[in-house]
Amino acid sequence: MSTERLLLSDKYKAFLRCDAPVEFLEGTTAAGKTTVGLFKFMLKVAQSPKKLHILAADDTGAAEKNIINKDLGILDDFGVLVEYKGNGSGEYKMPHLLFHTSDGDKIIFVVGYGNRRKWKDALGGQYGCLYIDEINTADIDFVREAAMRSDYLMATLNPDDPGLDVYKEYINCSRPLPEWADETPKEIIEELREEPKPGWVHWFFSFVHNLGLPKEKLEKIIQNTPPGTKIWKNKIQGLRGKATGLIFPNFDRKKHVVTAVWVRQQIAAGKIKIKKFSAGLDTSYSSKSPDTIAMIFQAVTMDRRLLVLDEKVYSNADLSQPLAPSDTAVKFVEFLERNRKDWGFAKDVFIDSADQATITELRKYKRLHSCLYNFVDAYKKVEILDRIKLMLGWIQQGCYLVSDTCLEHLGELDRYSWDEDKDKPEDRNDHTINSSQYGWIPYRQLIGFEEDKKE
Repeated sequence: MSTERLLLSDKYKAFLRCDAPVEFLEGTTAAGKTTVGLFKFMLKVAQSPKKLHILAADDTGAAEKNIINKDLGILDDFGVLVEYKGNGSGEYKMPHLLFHTSDGDKIIFVVGYGNRRKWKDALGGQYGCLYIDEINTADIDFVREAAMRSDYLMATLNPDDPGLDVYKEYINCSRPLPEWADETPKEIIEELREEPKPGWVHWFFSFVHNLGLPKEKLEKIIQNTPPGTKIWKNKIQGLRGKATGLIFPNFDRKKHVVTAVWVRQQIAAGKIKIKKFSAGLDTSYSSKSPDTIAMIFQAVTMDRRLLVLDEKVYSNADLSQPLAPSDTAVKFVEFLERNRKDWGFAKDVFIDSADQATITELRKYKRLHSCLYNFVDAYKKVEILDRIKLMLGWIQQGCYLVSDTCLEHLGELDRYSWDEDKDKPEDRNDHTINSSQYGWIPYRQLIGFEEDKKE
């Protein structure tokens, strides 16, 4: 074995000592996740009472190159203790590793999740340990099928589109250990908000944890990656977000996200003066899709900025009792009243004009109750592409600011993308964006600056 070359930071030592049923290793490129993760995985296999285990990558060629045969890969680390049977052998006809341990020989099947027919043929029975390389690119049906058959799961991933099912169903159900939570970027901590599964651990590793990474190689990686791009965000910062096709690539959380406390302080100091409060409502009542009912409360300032202050989102697909238009009317008024007390009064509020059922219910509510609000059909003659153009300009000018409590809106800004086959946006990840647009369209002349008028 070559463990003397496996240089370990304190965090990787803690990772090797950690005993958890499920572990996700997320982070920057060249952080050492695969190298150290594989070493621990093999130790877990050796400790497992089961004979059969699974190592999964996109295909067997990728597994051989990036996992089995690489420097500090399985064969390098464990030497004569491991034999790779790329064409199968004896009882097992599919590619596998034969691992000689003090508790007898273990079989680790090498599975390619990129070929559905092959992995469906490979899975059957129960397994001890499961390793999934780059789980963010794996077939979600493979992840579901393989995970339920295994006692222990380890998966590596590079940050990707946070809208992928694997995040919601698996990765975001894990949490960092308390002593390492501060080393996980805030943006990722905010994403880890699904119901936590007992004992599931999330690890974030970056360049600083890879003691074996030569300084020259790190400098080359950084120099060859253009700053400010999404690949920089994914690979160098280790933050999630689609790498290509984003509609708002200039939205930067460090520049454009503010806290509610800061906004209140600025208002109290007279540095922010509100010209108009507004709100928007985007609706969909499907219980068979991820369509949502999205509410946004925002303010236009005297210095021509838009502040997205609050949100409330419901998904009928997630509710045991789906919302009807009459329910939405009550909840929207509650949302407006809460924000009237917290921020100020938005007299005119704007509702998706395609949803006349909800507008009818809101106007009925206004007749039956002493309601302060005017419920107005959203003005959709400002087309989607024109709305996007306006937002891109405002973001560039620093005139589009979002409260850090608006997690859904921030997530959509990170995911909203162009349709790869058509010159228009995808019809998803846009519900709070739409509701925000409904709220600012009537006041768009009060936001941002014309280029020829800028100093």
